[in-house]
Amino acid sequence: MPRQLEGRPKLTWKRRLCDLVLVVLVFAVGSVTLLAYTTYRIWDVGGHDSRRQADAIVVLGAAQYNGRPSEALAARLDHAIELYKEGDAPWFVVTGGKLPGDRTTEAATERAYAITNGVPASAILEENTGGTTLESMQNVRAMFSAHGLNSAVFVSDRSHMLRVLRLAQDQDIEAWASPTETSPDDIDPNLRWNSTLHELGAFGLYFLVGQSEDAPPTAGTPSVSSPVPSATKQ
Repeated sequence: MPRQLEGRPKLTWKRRLCDLVLVVLVFAVGSVTLLAYTTYRIWDVGGHDSRRQADAIVVLGAAQYNGRPSEALAARLDHAIELYKEGDAPWFVVTGGKLPGDRTTEAATERAYAITNGVPASAILEENTGGTTLESMQNVRAMFSAHGLNSAVFVSDRSHMLRVLRLAQDQDIEAWASPTETSPDDIDPNLRWNSTLHELGAFGLYFLVGQSEDAPPTAGTPSVSSPVPSATKQ
């Protein structure tokens, strides 16, 4: 036996197993720590309203039923409309495409609801083809570029805000969060837990492969529907 190998412990199957168990334990502890930290960040960011004066208020889409907003979408809209009426931004941006079989888009539903509740049609920009949060954010970025806008207050559920801000920042949008406090997805403990799990999965998918959550893509090209609003805030 060569001199440099003398005295080296023999690599038995038990030692190999111990090394494997150690690697698994380190990986498990690391994964749990990462999940715990991300969960904390989701609810820490979602628990704070960081809004300030911006170029636009952007409402993230949610389910709608043939033109009638779901409770979650109505909660987002009510909050965003309140911000607009308080003068936080001159533009009101609605987002979201439609699923197969839908007769209208989330954005169209949001637009109609906003107009009914006092937002002037001239102030509304419509992103109506995004099938995921990432697609909507990319379309909003294109819309902002076309209109010379750079900053936005984003409105969504509390659990959604961390990912929304990350996607916005990755699209070079100066972004602040103003989560609604009345969404059933945040108030109901079971829905809140489900939303948190969804966000953890969506974050993992985005960081690993650059994709968004598993909503089906919507065919079509981004569109903007709005005349230029007046320079004064409503």
